Amino acid sequence: MTKLTTDQIRARVAALGDWFHNIDLNGVSTAPDHFLHDYPNVKWRRFAHAVPQDLSGLTVLDIGCNGGFYSIEMKRRGAERVVGIDFDDRYLAQARFAAEVTRQDIEFRKLSVYDLSLLGERFDVVLFMGVLYHLRHPLLALDLIHEHAARDLMIFQSMQRGAEMVDLVNIDYDFRQQDHFNAPGYPKLHFIEHQYSGDWTNWWVPNAACAEAMLRSAGFRIVEHPEQEVYVCRRTARPTEAGAVYPALPSTAAPSTGQALENHVRTGSQG
Repeated sequence: MTKLTTDQIRARVAALGDWFHNIDLNGVSTAPDHFLHDYPNVKWRRFAHAVPQDLSGLTVLDIGCNGGFYSIEMKRRGAERVVGIDFDDRYLAQARFAAEVTRQDIEFRKLSVYDLSLLGERFDVVLFMGVLYHLRHPLLALDLIHEHAARDLMIFQSMQRGAEMVDLVNIDYDFRQQDHFNAPGYPKLHFIEHQYSGDWTNWWVPNAACAEAMLRSAGFRIVEHPEQEVYVCRRTARPTEAGAVYPALPSTAAPSTGQALENHVRTGSQG
């Protein structure tokens, strides 16, 4: 493979459009004027210690891979196989180019989070970063990750709004009890009907208590909380019998139900 010059990299970065992931490609920053500064590296530095340093022999799935920042970092830690999925063609083109320049062997596929059954395999580590709040059906996505994709670890991140406190809630309440619903630390998922921060794909934003409760409800045990929005989880048994109501689809299905659902739901990550 011929090594690209700095000018060639810069031209290709510009041709691929606006980048959300700021990645250093041999001295060329893909999003130097990012409104969150050096993102997602500024967030990664705050929780990188909680991700295994040596991923040798392990497989990784990066759901909503965007420009490929986390996929590249997982490969740099020695992961045997990394698969990044996204439903945005521009992000996938950016990710493939970033992997090429950084010389990382990563498989990128155009898939929705709702189509995880089509992969037909589970992964040792699943990254689900910055996707949940872009989904119209967020709990379904967590259920599908549990049912079809996660074997052990899941690294989860979501934008949070509302109270940061987390109340200890009872297992059950009497029908006439209502005060706990108004408590700041009770799990709440905020619905955005129109736009938030100029982005119509922001749909549901949890408070801290809700993010944790949703993870537990989908069958993920939180083992570490290294950063305000980041949770390291292990797949475990679901607390209830009811899981994803979404049917598992054979790999020969065409078109997939998930792809049809994407006519109404965008799952491209911006995290």
